[in-house]
Amino acid sequence: MSDNLTYKILRRHLVAGDLVPGQDITVRPDQILIEDATGTMAAMQFEELGLDTIAVPLAVMYVDHNVLQIDDKNMQDHRYLRTFCDKYGMRYSPAGHGISHYIHLERFTKPGQLLLGADSHTSTAGAAGMFATGAGGLEVAVAMGGYGFDFPCPRVIGVELTGRLRDAVEAKDVVLEILRRYGVRGGRGAVFEFYGDALDDLSTTARATVANMIIETGATTAVFPSDRQTLTWLTQQGREQDFEPLTADDNATYDETIEIDLSELVPLVAVPHSPGNVLPVADLPDTPISQVCVGSSVNSSYDDLATVAAALQGRAVHPRVAMTVTPGSRQILRTILESGVYQDLMAAGARMLEPVCGPCVGIGQAPLQGAASLRTFNRNFQGRSGTAEDEVYLCSPSTAAASALAGRITDPTGRSPIELRPAPAPDTGIHDVLITDRLPDEQRAAVVIERGPNLVSPPLPEPAPDDLHARVLINVGDDISTGDMAPDGAIAMSVWSNIAACARFMFTRLDPGFHDRALEWGGGVIVAGDNYGQGSSREHAALIPVHLGVRIIAARSYARIHRRNLIAAGITPLVLPTDSPTFEPGVNWSIIGLRRALLRGDQTIDVEISGRAEPLTLTVDLTPGEREVLAAGGLLAHIRDGHRTPVTEHALA
Repeated sequence: MSDNLTYKILRRHLVAGDLVPGQDITVRPDQILIEDATGTMAAMQFEELGLDTIAVPLAVMYVDHNVLQIDDKNMQDHRYLRTFCDKYGMRYSPAGHGISHYIHLERFTKPGQLLLGADSHTSTAGAAGMFATGAGGLEVAVAMGGYGFDFPCPRVIGVELTGRLRDAVEAKDVVLEILRRYGVRGGRGAVFEFYGDALDDLSTTARATVANMIIETGATTAVFPSDRQTLTWLTQQGREQDFEPLTADDNATYDETIEIDLSELVPLVAVPHSPGNVLPVADLPDTPISQVCVGSSVNSSYDDLATVAAALQGRAVHPRVAMTVTPGSRQILRTILESGVYQDLMAAGARMLEPVCGPCVGIGQAPLQGAASLRTFNRNFQGRSGTAEDEVYLCSPSTAAASALAGRITDPTGRSPIELRPAPAPDTGIHDVLITDRLPDEQRAAVVIERGPNLVSPPLPEPAPDDLHARVLINVGDDISTGDMAPDGAIAMSVWSNIAACARFMFTRLDPGFHDRALEWGGGVIVAGDNYGQGSSREHAALIPVHLGVRIIAARSYARIHRRNLIAAGITPLVLPTDSPTFEPGVNWSIIGLRRALLRGDQTIDVEISGRAEPLTLTVDLTPGEREVLAAGGLLAHIRDGHRTPVTEHALA
């Protein structure tokens, strides 16, 4: 058998199913990653499973999102998460220690292993030869409980990288080029696997930039080989013993292949309001900027920050521009301090922020309405920055530095040569000092979980109804993000541990009356366009509709993680025909035999619609496993009813 690297790693962890694209498979994760914004829901749902320990070799909780603490809600969440970790056997990384994906890359990545995370950008770890993918909190909680992770087997797109990046062209431009070709929908159901001679010059942190942002194509993850660059990275981190060489087999096959000649790339920028709206920087009209933000879960490595510092050295940020810089971890913060990079950035006028997610999720640094904000981040969905009428552009560190100096978006090519300050050896022991260890069993038994009033268990769904009679609540367009349903920002995110409170923010940017109408009508139907639920893995976007009484959603297509979150929450995602009409709020829908259609495996179902003579036929595009979950009333009920058994080493054999 000649496997690509993706299937080689999946085969190691395969518990059930066949590696055929679209078919249900079950895999056993080696590692679990959770962060605080999604962590409270994942933890409370784990408690609902009634288990007494986490049944994966490594599970880490990172506090990196809700850290502004404008009142005590964030602290309540963190005390709960800390005691949850102590009780059930997780490791805990405190606020300010760093962004989950960078810390995990530094401390825990291990070639050949499978990482499952309750964060869409878990894919970052694919830079180190792992299969790393994001999922909703409940699916991660189930995996933590030892039940494995179910998902449709992905197809694999082989990406051959040739040539060498020119000066001022960076890894961010590589992934923006992929987004230019595929948009935010073209990668759905796929893994991007990278190979080719150009990898010899692409560092692990550069690969992490690509792996992190590949998710914006709708992809499942990115996979890079474990090679000389991986060994160099692990050696720098004091973990050379974790290295294992891993590449695709000779003559490996792919479902699709593309080639990118790095020498032909130019600086690129994603213009508002989508990571898929990609243009060459040189093709933009004159675009003055008011803000530049460097760093987030992408582009906050030492090399990224040192590149910006070298371009700014001896010069000052344009007086009209507010510039911030965020290191990815406390380790990187210490390294830029010791190297002089920190001082260079300060002297140029940049504001230095602590190593947390921060402005990437609208926690601070919200930009001016209607004024261009240039960021090295991974998403520019409208409103994600914390400003409803924002104008966010995405770019590389080199483009960010050149633009900060010029006061307008500027192509960095042709700049004077820059030389990065050498990086001192990283402090590899800092993680062991600040990240807690798993407590011994006898100590865990005595831990009492602290649950403040901000912590409210999520609603429990019911089995799919036999018949459904409901009104259309809202009709939204294409590429609606989970941030439109559970918004970013310090105020909205502070109540993510309480679905009823969080629900008040759903669709406020699109329709401020949505929440009250849903409560008044006792639920209803959400109608949407293509790629419904793109972006973050936050399952709040599925749990809020459960709270509001929504039982089905009808969209032309769905983003991968949100679709699975809907199913896990007991909401049936039906598919509209491409030529379906627009439905105004208040239109009555009737579906007879919904539950029977799910159990029988029907591929279509008819909807009787008020004022329409002919029924509307919707597609029921669900795998057998997904139908079972919906019929049971969601994933939690499916587990509790005994439909799944724990994954064990014996089962793997």
